[in-house]
Amino acid sequence: MDNFKTQLTQPSPESRQEWMGKIVSSLAIILIGGLVLAILVFLTIKGIALFTDNDVSVWHFLSQADWQPGHQHYGALPMITTSFSVTILAGIIALPLALVVAVAITEILPKKTTSLFQPLIELLVGVPSVVYGYLGLTIIVPEIQRLFGGTGFGILAATGVLFLMILPTMTSMTVDSLNAVPKQYRQASAGLGATRWQTISRVIIPSAKDGILTAAVFGMARAFGEALAVQMVIGNTAVMPKELVESSATLTSVLTTGIGNSVMGTTDNNALWSLALILLLMSLVFNLLIHLVSKKGAA
Repeated sequence: MDNFKTQLTQPSPESRQEWMGKIVSSLAIILIGGLVLAILVFLTIKGIALFTDNDVSVWHFLSQADWQPGHQHYGALPMITTSFSVTILAGIIALPLALVVAVAITEILPKKTTSLFQPLIELLVGVPSVVYGYLGLTIIVPEIQRLFGGTGFGILAATGVLFLMILPTMTSMTVDSLNAVPKQYRQASAGLGATRWQTISRVIIPSAKDGILTAAVFGMARAFGEALAVQMVIGNTAVMPKELVESSATLTSVLTTGIGNSVMGTTDNNALWSLALILLLMSLVFNLLIHLVSKKGAA
């Protein structure tokens, strides 16, 4: 009888496993949160050093176009403008095509064809960025040079490369959003006499719009932070862009080309860390937008 009472009062093996699982999960959360916080604090301290230690005006840094580190001029507006330009252009071009491809895969094409296309698209998502950059360097840049003259490097070439990069990602996420629409919606629309196109345009796409917007924001976030592929085709000239086929530079291309040629703690190095801080803040903005869109869709 005493042994039976003891067994009842002692924790079971399952409860011990649950307790251990909670401890391990809590430690993992603390570790990940600590790493993220450390990165945020480190980048913030390094990013504001240009303004606190070197007395560079924040307004001048964000609003002027005189990026000349050799002459102690640090106006980052050309890179900020170019980064947003290539990101927005790539997103505007990629989103409609991604939606068309996703609709074809989920609603129009036969299942056998879909089983071939969808894995191919998901495979393209994992292709390294240097491959897209090499394709841009060997195909897109020469074609732009042949059609428009000049060197072929610039915003147009970078937009083409980023378009190729984010299209598979946006398509894959859009396919998942369309597949998440309940079949009952399609059946109800067909029961009311709607055509396939009416069902797609007035029922399925509106129902999946939050997921589609999430795919667009996610793709543009990847485009904004891309470094190597853009660096290979944009020309890396830190001047305010006036034409799509004129050599220019993004935040990431200036970072990757300049960080190895600067000494830690110097004004030039601090300016590059300030560019990295802008990238971090924009990444947080994109993540916030994704969270808001997803939260709105869940509601």
